[in-house]
Amino acid sequence: MFDIAWSEFMLVGAVALVVIGPKDLPKAMRTVGQAVGKMRRMASEFQGQFNDAMREAELHDLKKQVEDVGGSVSNAMSTDSWASDYKPIEMPASTGLDDAALKEAEAKLAAIPAPEPLPPVEIAQTDLTPPAEPAPEPRPKRVRKAVAAAEEPVADVPEPAKAPRRRKTAVTEPGEGSAT
Repeated sequence: MFDIAWSEFMLVGAVALVVIGPKDLPKAMRTVGQAVGKMRRMASEFQGQFNDAMREAELHDLKKQVEDVGGSVSNAMSTDSWASDYKPIEMPASTGLDDAALKEAEAKLAAIPAPEPLPPVEIAQTDLTPPAEPAPEPRPKRVRKAVAAAEEPVADVPEPAKAPRRRKTAVTEPGEGSAT
């Protein structure tokens, strides 16, 4: 925007630090930031008003064009030039020859026998459901393998129950990590 390089920006900052002083520099920077923010808000407000004015001008032009088209249509309809060109279609007068042909066609149609009614249609109901799938065979239970020392497992002797596992706890020395 202003085409300021970093070195130039650092030079301006150093001069501001020397001229304003380190004590008042934050207050000055805050004031500059507020002024820049106010200028940006004013610029965006101006741009919004300008866009609104452009839309109104476009709407005015569009409205004028619609009115011109409407006026030209009403002018075209008010003139009788198109109404004088309108002529309805007239049916030609029938001649005796056409009447005789019409009576002959009616006589031929009356001589044709009427068609026989169609026999009623019967719809047989069919089972559309798919055949049920056979149930899967049950899986055989797993058999424990015999211990290597014994060839056949002993069925009557129950196995001893296993002791529950205990959680290992961290050993803490007095004064480390606990408040006791």
